[in-house]
Amino acid sequence: MGQLSSAVAPVALRKRRDVWRDLARILSTIFNPFLCALALCVILAHALASSSTLSFWWLAFLTTFFTSIGPMLFIFWMYSTDRITDLDMSKREERERIFGAVVVFYIAGTIVLWLTHSPRLLIATLAGYSLATLVVQYITRYWKISTHALGITAPLVVLCLLYGDEPLPLLVLIPMVCWARVYLRAHSIMQVVAGAALATFSVGLFFKLFHVAKL
Repeated sequence: MGQLSSAVAPVALRKRRDVWRDLARILSTIFNPFLCALALCVILAHALASSSTLSFWWLAFLTTFFTSIGPMLFIFWMYSTDRITDLDMSKREERERIFGAVVVFYIAGTIVLWLTHSPRLLIATLAGYSLATLVVQYITRYWKISTHALGITAPLVVLCLLYGDEPLPLLVLIPMVCWARVYLRAHSIMQVVAGAALATFSVGLFFKLFHVAKL
């Protein structure tokens, strides 16, 4: 009987560990930085569209292409041609190259929105993403800052600045995603804190520069 108990206990412990690991992976996948940016852009495009379906789709296309669809296609291409080892860009030296391309997408999107006289809110949002990603690219040379923490924090800060108290309950997602990245040993606590802080700073800076007010 004693041998049976000692055999069952490690199995149960391993099962519990697998559940937490699976949960962490699910959170990391759902709240991928590019998917978070896509969701934010759709929300903002809907809020800013001038009572026109065409206007909504135009704004949604411009923003989601430069912040999400384009960068994701580029990463898939890099992975399919063996230029990166995995889609999470686990190796720090690979992340710098990817971030360089993402910065180009974000800056190009900011310029296109400016030239097409798009709402200041969208221009400020893409400019904030451009600055944050540029900083991340530089930091990545020395330190693996968390883009997941940045990716979930930036949209939620934008929504709180625009809608006030209404999105506040969603802020619980920030520590959840940060926990997932630390639990998976993808980042340290300081790396996820730095990612969240950078997102907050960049969004706040450009919203102030562009005088973006609540909707």
